[in-house]
Amino acid sequence: MWPFFVSCTKRLAPAEHVLRIAQRNEPATLDPQLATLPDEFFIIRALNEGLLTPNPAGGEPLPGAAEKWEVAADGRTYTFHLRAGAQWSNGDPVTAQDFVYSIRRALAPATAAPKASLFLGLRGAFQELTGIIDSPVPLGVTAPDPHTLVLTLAQPSADFPSMVASGPWIPVHRPSVEMHGRRWTSPGNHVGNGPFTLAEWQPNQHILVRKNPRYHDAAAMKLDAIRFLAFDSGDSEERAFRAGQVDVTMAVPFSKFAVYRAERPALLHTVPLHETRYLALNTARPPLNDARVRRALALALDRTTLVDKVVRSGRPAFNFVPTGLGGYAPATQINEDATEARRLLAQAGFPQGKGFPPLEIGTWVNTPVLEAVQQGWRDELGIVVTIAPREARTHLAALAAGDYAIAFMTAIPDYDGASDLFMQLTGGHPANYPHWRFPEFDRLVATAGELADPVARNAAYQKAEGVLLDEMPVIPLYFNAQNFLVSPSVHGWRADRLWTRFYKDLTKQ
Repeated sequence: MWPFFVSCTKRLAPAEHVLRIAQRNEPATLDPQLATLPDEFFIIRALNEGLLTPNPAGGEPLPGAAEKWEVAADGRTYTFHLRAGAQWSNGDPVTAQDFVYSIRRALAPATAAPKASLFLGLRGAFQELTGIIDSPVPLGVTAPDPHTLVLTLAQPSADFPSMVASGPWIPVHRPSVEMHGRRWTSPGNHVGNGPFTLAEWQPNQHILVRKNPRYHDAAAMKLDAIRFLAFDSGDSEERAFRAGQVDVTMAVPFSKFAVYRAERPALLHTVPLHETRYLALNTARPPLNDARVRRALALALDRTTLVDKVVRSGRPAFNFVPTGLGGYAPATQINEDATEARRLLAQAGFPQGKGFPPLEIGTWVNTPVLEAVQQGWRDELGIVVTIAPREARTHLAALAAGDYAIAFMTAIPDYDGASDLFMQLTGGHPANYPHWRFPEFDRLVATAGELADPVARNAAYQKAEGVLLDEMPVIPLYFNAQNFLVSPSVHGWRADRLWTRFYKDLTKQ
């Protein structure tokens, strides 16, 4: 269910320019420090604005609440200058202290922020988050005046501006949080600094946001409101689109994609994503603790056929980290070879799949992709696996506990930097679902993160991915693409490769 927060319903005037967007997953929160799903940040970014915002074209982030920033020669100190006269939606001034509070809140153990790792580049952040203090280190966050924020890093990081542009860095309004607690995100309580304000939140129906007249760029905005409409399937939202009840869908059903591509291509929009769909292998569970078995499973799959015949969108993933993420260019790839896969499996003690134990592929979504994987392993290796769909939270809990064998997963970076996905597979990281530990990989990732030179950094990440593809704790399948339908009445719709949407420049006839 969408949370029970609801204000009295207000009718929209007929002449208003209201964009209607389909929303699939129900947001558990609109708190930027607690949110995890792209679906939640679709709405959060309409209501709030961080220091920097993602660039729709990729590359260096754009000014947000900060109109400019500088980096010291040592690469460790960033100074952000806030927009003069910027206000929260209730009229309070937006100050540097708001960002100090929000960063400290994200790092406070009591907050239990799921994305707190995005702040660990700050000096003293690890000590702040964990309470492990060998020697006192002041947190590298200061506000010398109301319009200046200074952030000091423990080590230089080329990806830091992109991290600052990520959703969890979006500020919160301290008086609202302290007055209302977890209910500060309900209509009537919510105060934001973004282009829209929260007007209604009706469970399982819609969320309505209205233009914020106090937003610094409000004069240039053309939309009066956005209504996020709840749908439980791609088929239902596609029917609503055809009926003129929705302007932008969340996706396009598998069964309708080819029809729109052939007959109504002007309505179909496709964004290649920096998102890797993959299989996580529990390296603590036999026989998946044997790298030969893991490599055999990876080499036996035909990714091109999977994309062309099953997914019908996206790109085959012959490596884990997408090309172009933070400028990354891979040097190693999976060389599919069913003969070599059978040799490796036999070497590991399972000739023609004989004696291979029954395994499950856990998943949070029913998808023909896993049926194709299941058939590929049966045909090429002689092994049988079953598909076990679970509710999303149950699926994630099993992964965190290591209570699974194989899991269908998606890796979505929080920011435009290769370090994000590489870090997720380092020892002890909360997103290291394979429970894989390989010190050489960790060392290469740590080294790459400290290199300012992009060529040297890319080379270090290439070496790290070489280790990853040799050990194969994850099996990349394909790089996802977002396919959605956009009404001809909507102009200026933009979405980037990181699932970010950009609303303030949109128009609707």
